[in-house]
Amino acid sequence: MRVYQFRHLGTQLEVAVLTCAGPRPSTAKLNPVASTAIASTSANAYPAPMQTLALLDYGSGNVHSARRALIEAARLASIDVDVRLTDDPETVRDADRIVLPGVGHFAQCMSALQSPAGLVDAITEASMERGQPFLGICVGMQLLSDFGAEDGNTRGLGWIHGAVLPIEPGPGLAVPHMGWNAITPLMPHPVLADLGPDPHAYFVHSYSFVPEDETHIAASTSYGTPMVAAVADGPIIGTQFHPEKSQAVGLKLLSNFLQWTP
Repeated sequence: MRVYQFRHLGTQLEVAVLTCAGPRPSTAKLNPVASTAIASTSANAYPAPMQTLALLDYGSGNVHSARRALIEAARLASIDVDVRLTDDPETVRDADRIVLPGVGHFAQCMSALQSPAGLVDAITEASMERGQPFLGICVGMQLLSDFGAEDGNTRGLGWIHGAVLPIEPGPGLAVPHMGWNAITPLMPHPVLADLGPDPHAYFVHSYSFVPEDETHIAASTSYGTPMVAAVADGPIIGTQFHPEKSQAVGLKLLSNFLQWTP
């Protein structure tokens, strides 16, 4: 089991591979890339990070795109963040924030999330019991539901009651819903604040979350008919769209998440 840690060190980006077995992490120093440098208040210091973020690396998410976007969002907001790619339950329990990306089918992603022993228990304890901020992306958001109908009915995490069902687009619109679309915030949520007068985000999906309680719908979009773009409840928020692919709007949302205190 490996945990990847990314930090900005002077003029270099240091990548540490932390293992559960040994006390000394292996490190490799890479040339810096502006968009992947972790935000630091000092370019010549190696300060303790302000916060740690567990980016769940469970084999069903585009974690590297998400990592780059999170690091850039932190830099733009001048926030110190230690982003760790991990499937280690203890690392997740100790993290200040958790991000669950997801690409693929609901059943496949849920099965992958359950594969590392204790991982689901760790994220449940951290976010549902202790209130650590949690962001689910695309299928990662859908997994918050009670069940998904893709490839047969599969139980989800059940954190926000509802079901993930096939989208029913307007006449003449193809499935999947893929590309840029407008998002409309439906509640004054800090993570959705200041996204601009006409925010657009990037979507790729064939199924949509239908919450049991409509007050959990944080934002909507339209594909001939209204669809859920984001859900939220307490320390939990999820987006059907991909912030890491949504340029300025996505970076602002991620910056908001990094500063959010539920």
